[in-house]
Order: sequence, then structure tokens, then C-alpha cells
Amino acid sequence: MIFKRELEDALLRFSKFPVVGVFGPRQSGKTTLVKTFFDKHKYLNFEDPNIRSFAADNPRGFLLEYENEHGIILDEFQYVPQILSYIQLEVDEKDRPGYFVLTGSQNFLMNQAITQSLAGRIGILTLLPFSIKELQNNQLIKENVNELIFKGGYPRIYSKDISPLDLYPSYIHSYVERDIRLLVNVENLETFQRFMQLCAARIGQLLNMSDLAVSCGIDQRTVKKWLSILEASYIIFLLNPYHVNFNKRLTKSSKLFFYDTGLACSLLKIRSSEELALSSFKGHLFEGFIVADIFKQYFNMGAAAPIYFWRDLNGRIEVDCLIDLGIKLVPVEIKSGESALDRYFDSLNLWNTLADSKNSDGYVVYGGQHSHQAALGNLVSWLDSGSLVQKLSK
Repeated sequence: MIFKRELEDALLRFSKFPVVGVFGPRQSGKTTLVKTFFDKHKYLNFEDPNIRSFAADNPRGFLLEYENEHGIILDEFQYVPQILSYIQLEVDEKDRPGYFVLTGSQNFLMNQAITQSLAGRIGILTLLPFSIKELQNNQLIKENVNELIFKGGYPRIYSKDISPLDLYPSYIHSYVERDIRLLVNVENLETFQRFMQLCAARIGQLLNMSDLAVSCGIDQRTVKKWLSILEASYIIFLLNPYHVNFNKRLTKSSKLFFYDTGLACSLLKIRSSEELALSSFKGHLFEGFIVADIFKQYFNMGAAAPIYFWRDLNGRIEVDCLIDLGIKLVPVEIKSGESALDRYFDSLNLWNTLADSKNSDGYVVYGGQHSHQAALGNLVSWLDSGSLVQKLSK
């Protein structure tokens, strides 16, 4: 089953580059997307040992062997990074927009290779698991937000009707066994998986490396390295604090989130949407679900996500998400409750006073079904939040 992806419009624009890169976590749908969109390109997968060996031993001959009038898709190209130097030569000699299409799932290795060889020649896009809008467009969404948070957005859950209880433990195991061994020498893989579980338990919270180190029994240098690995493989992201202080002392710590809440739920041993509804992690997972979706909305447009949070040092004022539109800042509060309560706007009211903003500029995304504009600001159902960035961009 092939699903419509929001990234397709950006792919069309970025096809003007001689090289197109589509990067993201494993099983996010990259291969299906590029094979469908570039349906006349020759597809080659570097996970195939024979193809990888040919490309590594004779890059020039490899590109000559598979040259055609349409183009080449190189899947998981990071296994043969040296081929990029030869692609650079091809690109500089021949004017063929969209000829080379690269996919990959390890950002750390890919960034190193691309910076050295293809800077200015490649248009880079990020494909994450399904966004809210993609689930709606493909008629996959239900009105129970807890079920969606629990299931997550990995396409295989929907295309193959695989239970999250089956998919995510297997995903985590293969990720740790394959990618982590490739990226870094981890002596005890069980300790790394324990580290992932500890990160999931801190979703939506300020990052405290010392606490993570003590809880996991490792040093802070290792914590920093392992966080970088999880970021590089699109498991987690860090939401940075906004730097303008408005005459306030601000927190300097980032907040930790997972790109996919289904994966986080699995690490937290949450076994159903009903269990999630009663979990102490529900509020943080809902916040992570919305913040990650805002990132997805920007990535699906082919744009960087200008997203931060704001918190004064004593925690009296905190805005869950600040979207920097350049001409103004848009504050977004995130509440998992299903009832529309005036107190949801308390932080926005404090922010408006501090930043001299209007109530109409602020948004509260909540777990209820109905959206409306109130005197205190805009109340947005999680069902409508998947189009928030599009609304703000108009």
C-alpha cells in the first residue's frame, strides 16, 4: 500500500538540484517515496553486499555501468560515502537536474560526507514518520488521540496492520544491533538500550546530563556522545530555549523529545492506549506528539523548523513552543486535557504582557475535538493542529 506523503511538493521543487537527498529514520517511507516519485530512475540499494562492494571498489565504473537517461537512486548511500566524490565530478561535468537521488538514515555520517563533496549541489529533505495531516489525508486517523500517540507514525504499522507491540521492540533491537554498532563502539548494548529508556522517561523535560549519567551508570561525556547518536539517527531531537531574555533570567537547557511517540511508548513499556490514558507520562507524550508534528510540518515543506521554547529561570513563565516567523513570535501552549479551560491560557497571558503581544497571536493546542477563537487566544484541537504551520505561513 502506497500512501500520499506531504513531502512530494517539496521533492518537485528540489528536483532542480543535480542531487536530491531524502534523509530520515529507518522505515519512515523514504525508499517507497523516492521509488514512486522518481519512477523511471534506476534503483540501487547499498545494503545489498554485491552492489555495495561494486560501488566501493570501482566507483567510477559503478556510475558508468548504471548510467541512463533518467537518473539513479542510491539507497542508504552512507555505506559507500566515497562515491560522493565521483558524483561531484559527474554533476560538475553534466547538467542533469534531479539525476542523483540519495537516501540515508544516519545523519552524522551523511553530513560529514556531503559537506566534503556535495555542498551547494544537493537539495536536502527530511522524511519523518507520518504527520497528523498525512494520517488524515490517507484516512488513517481516528479521533482517539491516545491511540494515535501509542501507535506512532511509522508507515508499516498502517500498511501491514502490525501491532506497535510487535513492531517497536523489533525496531529498537535492530536499530541498536545494526546502527549503533556502526556509529560507535558501545561495549554493552543493553546499557545503551537502558539509556534510550531513560531518555523516553524524560520526554518534554529539561535535559539534565548529570542526572542521565548517574541513572545509567555512565559518565557525562558518554551521555553527550549517545545523545548525539540518537539525534543523528532521527530518534530524538532537542528543542532549544529562545535566546531573547526580555529582561528575564532564562534557562539555558534544551528540552528532550522523540520524533515518534509510538517508539517512546514502547521504551516506556506502555502496552495500550488505555494504559497511556492513565499514565503519568501522558501529558509529556502529548506535548511531544504536538511539538514533533510541528517539526514534521516544516520538514514536509522543505524548510528548517524555527521552533523554540521559552522559560524563565524559576519556571514561573513557560511557553511550550515558540515559532519564530521573523516578523513576530507565535507562542503555542500544549495541554493534553480534553476540556477547554481558561487556565490553559495562563502562560500565554504572562507571555503577552512580557513580550507586548496580542491575545490573537497565541495558540493553545489541546486534547479536545473543537477549535475556536476565544478572547484569551486561539484554541486548537489536536485534530486541526496538523495544519497550524500552513495557517501561520499565509
